Amino acid sequence: MRSRFLVASLLLGFIFPAFSAMTQGNVVVVLNSRDATVSLLDQQTYKEISTFPVGKEPHHLMATPDNKSLIVANAVGDELVFLDPRTGQIQRRVKDVADPYQIGFSPDQKWFVSNSLRLDRVDFYRFDGTDLKIVNRVPLAKLPSHMAFDAASTTVFITQQGSDQVSAIDLATQKIKWTLPVGKLPAGIAMTPDDKYLLVGIMGKDYVEVIDWRAQKTVKRIKAGVGTHNFRALGDRRHIFVSNRTSNEINILDQQTLEMVGNIAVPGGPDCMEVSADGKTLWATLRWIKKVAVVDIPSRKVIRLIPVGRSPHGVFFANRAPNM
Repeated sequence: MRSRFLVASLLLGFIFPAFSAMTQGNVVVVLNSRDATVSLLDQQTYKEISTFPVGKEPHHLMATPDNKSLIVANAVGDELVFLDPRTGQIQRRVKDVADPYQIGFSPDQKWFVSNSLRLDRVDFYRFDGTDLKIVNRVPLAKLPSHMAFDAASTTVFITQQGSDQVSAIDLATQKIKWTLPVGKLPAGIAMTPDDKYLLVGIMGKDYVEVIDWRAQKTVKRIKAGVGTHNFRALGDRRHIFVSNRTSNEINILDQQTLEMVGNIAVPGGPDCMEVSADGKTLWATLRWIKKVAVVDIPSRKVIRLIPVGRSPHGVFFANRAPNM
């Protein structure tokens, strides 16, 4: 009887810490695109909680407007998987969503947009809080990648890696407003907090292209690292992080002055990023070395490298700073 009690106590010792972390919303969700899995990490202890299969090539993810679900886009699996954003557990699956590489909700929550990278098109859906209804499919030149919206939810802006362009699409009509040539391999795109400029990561070079989207012209190119890829705002409505996959660094960009104000050395091809609610730590997936980096923002130093699956891409946790 005593031995059974000891075994039970040991098992509970393993179960309860993980359960406690999940119920407190300290779970970090990492998408391992090459392994078709999700890794769940504890945001406080940096330890792995679990890893489980999710579907083919999960690349990007985002919370629903009510924050009750976290949507994982399985590009090759042609499906969306809804997770509990605080525990990482699967809630449900939505099939027959063709090639959802990158996804996004318009600020007014009326539109759900899915970039189909391999199909060279953008799909527009209505979302009632539960179900998705396809409205239109808009062909684009080549490899639609990332997206950003204007504050008024009139327009979605799409980078196209294969044709070195950015296109503006009217949300109400799903008509292309304009297409602008930019630098080689445009990837991440973000709107500045004042709704004035688009920031585009030029992955084939080493700069952020700044576009006055109303005037439809490039106004500046800001020197960054090599392989400039993605963005994540600090949450103070001023600074934004810029990942550079090739030069293994993350820049800090002042969105008011449009100047770089800091740099963080991060190994292994930093890609997607997430910021803690207190603004003290930055998490970044490292595409080339099967790890996630945790950066102490005040000191601008990597404090942890956490092993995960192959080619980690999207990262999310509920205890997050605003993305603006």
